[in-house]
Amino acid sequence: MAGGTWVAQNKVRPGLYVNFRSEAQAVGMLGDRGVVTLPAVLSWGPSKQVMTIEAGQDVTDILGYDITAPQLVLVREALKRARTLLLYRVNTGTQASATIGTTDPITVTARYGGVRGNDITVAVQANVDEPTMFDVITYVDGREVDVQTVAERADLQDNAWVTFGSSGELEATAGTPLTGGTDGTVTNSDYTDYLEAIELFDFNTMAAPVSDTTLKGVFASFARRLREDEGKKIQVVLPDYPTADYEGVISVKNGVVLADGTTLNNVQATAWVAGATAGANVNQSLTYAAYDGAVDVDTRYTHTQIVQALQNGEFLFVPSDGRAIVEQDINTFTSFTPEKQRHFSKNRVIRVLDAIGNDLKRIFEQFYAGKVDNNVDGRNLFKNEIVNYLTTLQNIGAIQNLDTQADVTVVQGNDVDSIYVELYVQPVDAIEKVYMQVIVR
Repeated sequence: MAGGTWVAQNKVRPGLYVNFRSEAQAVGMLGDRGVVTLPAVLSWGPSKQVMTIEAGQDVTDILGYDITAPQLVLVREALKRARTLLLYRVNTGTQASATIGTTDPITVTARYGGVRGNDITVAVQANVDEPTMFDVITYVDGREVDVQTVAERADLQDNAWVTFGSSGELEATAGTPLTGGTDGTVTNSDYTDYLEAIELFDFNTMAAPVSDTTLKGVFASFARRLREDEGKKIQVVLPDYPTADYEGVISVKNGVVLADGTTLNNVQATAWVAGATAGANVNQSLTYAAYDGAVDVDTRYTHTQIVQALQNGEFLFVPSDGRAIVEQDINTFTSFTPEKQRHFSKNRVIRVLDAIGNDLKRIFEQFYAGKVDNNVDGRNLFKNEIVNYLTTLQNIGAIQNLDTQADVTVVQGNDVDSIYVELYVQPVDAIEKVYMQVIVR
């Protein structure tokens, strides 16, 4: 007896022909947030490439310092609220180096350029148990980071901190410090290299800790292009750039003072704002959120100045009971029109709209494009996908008043392979103002 699967009921031989399929159900899910990216001038680490750093990860070997070190302030602040940092070192610098031994010295070179290489020392000692063997020890700031017991140069292996030259003979020497490491200089083209590299990655928010006005404009244009031309709904956080007047750009006006006395200006504070924005869920607002570990702001403003800053589309911190809190979770968009009203200036609303754009694009590309017929059944399947997705948003309080019949339209597009989708959504914002009237009898 024959068997197998079938497409049309046209089999000739007797037999059992069976097709197996899943019952139609939603395949798309609400996408995760929490990915932030930033370019940084660093004193250690691979240059000109995107590094993935997870919250809680030990970054000492890759970035040269413990996460608490002042040299990694941007990394630390970004990861206070984000779960993943896509970090790009914009500078290259010069590698520190030294020679160990006198008769036939071995060249030792820091793995990366930067002043951190000057904190490396390499010592060669006779092994206590095997006099014919040597212990080659690498120290960073006096801390032993690598030890190898070898008989000759050929047995030495490069480690996370240094590379060894291919020639030379081992001889016992006191610790030899590496010297000549520099961080190098950075130009605007280094930042444009970063933008070219990071465009290939998925992220929610970008911090741009830069002061150059021209460069700020480049970052703002990058955000606009990705949002409007590439369909990647991201936001960029800049210091002092309210002139962007765009929902994809957040402008940080001031900085904060941390509990240990460290003052972070608004350029440095972009890292926390970007990380917090990336880490905020679609049903969360950062209005009145406390900056983690901050006890004050670096610049205080009067009530009138705060009102003016908000009207200008500036994101600022204000002091409150020994903390620094976000006055209002807004972006730089201020040119309100009947078609694009004030709610586009609220970052919680933008997170909802961006989630819809990013997630539906991802769902369509992964499960529908080129796979589902453009007929009534196929379009209804995609419509149901959208309805289920929006229902999820409503269930978590990201949108409200969803009418699944009237608010989602999916019809044939102008071309045989296109569809037209029209959605009506009402994002939920957080309560920020209370107008109270108390009547005394």
